Amino acid sequence: MADSFPRTTDLPKQSPLFWVNHKDRYLRQLLIEDIQAETGRSLLVYFTDCDNTGAQIDTGDDVHFAELLNTCVGQPIDLLLETNGGMTDATEKLCSLLRAMAPDLRVVVPRRAKSNGTVLTMCGQKVVLGVESELGPIDPALGAIPAHFVLNAPAGTFNAIDYQIAQTAQQQTEKLARDLLSTGMMKGRAAAEIDEVIAKLATRNVYHSHGSVIDYKEAQLLGFDVTFCDQNSSLWKKFWLLRAMYQFDCPLNGVAKLFESARISTGVAAPKPPPTPTP
Repeated sequence: MADSFPRTTDLPKQSPLFWVNHKDRYLRQLLIEDIQAETGRSLLVYFTDCDNTGAQIDTGDDVHFAELLNTCVGQPIDLLLETNGGMTDATEKLCSLLRAMAPDLRVVVPRRAKSNGTVLTMCGQKVVLGVESELGPIDPALGAIPAHFVLNAPAGTFNAIDYQIAQTAQQQTEKLARDLLSTGMMKGRAAAEIDEVIAKLATRNVYHSHGSVIDYKEAQLLGFDVTFCDQNSSLWKKFWLLRAMYQFDCPLNGVAKLFESARISTGVAAPKPPPTPTP
């Protein structure tokens, strides 16, 4: 059909073999341009293949974020985000970049932004969510042990160094969340109200699992400035189609993370499995 995606009869500017080799990226970028035309905002993407890799936010992400942001500094920006979280130090750097270079930021979460991914959503003035979307608690951990457990364990359960590590990890997360919320989505709210939200998100007192689902209704109740996007709306269908393309393309091409815009595309390869020992 003439109105089906992609909607163009123009031949590619690239050579046929080159275009075919990179056609997945070109089709995604065409859809990114369509979304931008509808929103009037630059669309950047940070997608992690959460289902097939253990890739997380790490200290190598900032250079890719900066490259994307450098093309649209100061413009209204949408960040389409999918991640299970990752390192807090690395998240702080990404938050710093986003706040410095994207003063008008919305974070779009078609499926999930968990843990420090939820912290990244706090960089925006708004977060765009649908019925499929989920955020999550931001409580830090020492390995597999929640910092909250260490801090509230009976005396003598953990040594003094472990306690101090847990305490500073908790303080780092709470400070970052407080700084972002008080200058972003919850700007102008009372400090006590913001602290109450952080206490819910950064401990196990309310959300008893780090994987607990915070849907759009729960996010609104917490005080996030949520723009709800109905799953039948034209815009949400485009966001979901783009996300589905990443879900299919990443494992097919051995990519763990993708940083993408209408003009830039950088993939981070999934780690190769260890070689099978020979007898």
